[in-house]
Amino acid sequence: MSGWDISDIPDQGGRTFIVTGANSGLGAVTARALAGAGAKVIMACRNEVKARPIAAEIGGNAQVRRLDLADLASVREFADSIDSADVLINNAGVMAVPSRRTADGFEMQIGTNHLGHFALTGLLLDKIRDRVVTLSSGAHTLGRIDLEDLNWERRKYQRWSAYGQSKLANLMFARELQRRLTAAGSAKLSVAAHPGYAATDLQSHTESLMDGLMAVANRVVAQSAEMGALPSLYAATAEVKPGGYYGPTGLRGLRGHPGPSGSSAASKDEVTARRLWELSEQLTKVSYSFRR
Repeated sequence: MSGWDISDIPDQGGRTFIVTGANSGLGAVTARALAGAGAKVIMACRNEVKARPIAAEIGGNAQVRRLDLADLASVREFADSIDSADVLINNAGVMAVPSRRTADGFEMQIGTNHLGHFALTGLLLDKIRDRVVTLSSGAHTLGRIDLEDLNWERRKYQRWSAYGQSKLANLMFARELQRRLTAAGSAKLSVAAHPGYAATDLQSHTESLMDGLMAVANRVVAQSAEMGALPSLYAATAEVKPGGYYGPTGLRGLRGHPGPSGSSAASKDEVTARRLWELSEQLTKVSYSFRR
């Protein structure tokens, strides 16, 4: 497993994947690799202009559809456009952005990274045949789920703490989804992954001095987006443990080929995960139905 790479992806002919945020970075690499293995890929992107050249490069196996995870109306419109798919990869995200709100009034990072994907998954779950892959991050260890102020309405906004909370929410959601699928007797899988430290455009949108610092770190420390996408591709196509968490296996989880990844004690808190799920249903007004 330690040497698993794109060449190890099984034939994906006849299968359809939805990849959010496939217009750049990890999402674009993921879309290319899946299409290269024979899959049809629906590139779910807010920026359709950036996505179209990538889809054209991939060829007939890729199509672009608009999805703005920071707008629940857009999430519903996208979900309504999907007939069926085998795998949903919740890849898109924002990192350490200044304080701002989504169209529905959520703090941007929890709103985009978690609540948008929570709503999307709930609306699509009956149409997904195989599995859901949700991207978290090593930064989940920085997070704390504040159920009383999830959207930073009373606390002083701290961009990195908000990012950590959103990535912790991603991981807790993936595990809680698996618990609920298992309880319902469903054969569908929910799996989480993280890219380690990969050089992507994500690090250039904090609108702070960190953009410059991370640009240097990208050149010195980070692995390529091609390597960073491997855990997602592994989680999406390999034989995996239900509710598993996969990431790079080298340099404390920052670099290397994919394998099982450790996570914080908070990410395994089932009580908080259940309460976060209930709050997420209330905020998004999306209730899940579980079928075998």
